[in-house]
Amino acid sequence: MIFGAHVIVYSRDATADRAFLRDVFGFASVDAGHGWLIFALPPAEAAVHPAEENERPELYLMCDDLRAEIASLAEKGVVCSEVQEARWGSITKIRLPGGGDVGLYQPKHPTALNIPQK
Repeated sequence: MIFGAHVIVYSRDATADRAFLRDVFGFASVDAGHGWLIFALPPAEAAVHPAEENERPELYLMCDDLRAEIASLAEKGVVCSEVQEARWGSITKIRLPGGGDVGLYQPKHPTALNIPQK
């Protein structure tokens, strides 16, 4: 039985990005050894999008009020990109200390988060 998902974010500065996830986003974690933190994430869903290349994973965190979340992050010194409006949601990008980007969006589509698994 599948019971969860494990997301990997590659980084040029994993230590800084781990601190960001812990200190800025406030994600709880366990130490898998030698400071290798594994973070608990909010409930998740997965989507499959068409693309010309397969090796292009992206991580988007979801929120109920994007503007309020951007304001909260700004109080912690986090700079978000301009909000883009898409058919599926309002989106911003957050640059991690290691140079990667994480998306943050307020969905306009139905989510699969509360659907019971079979």
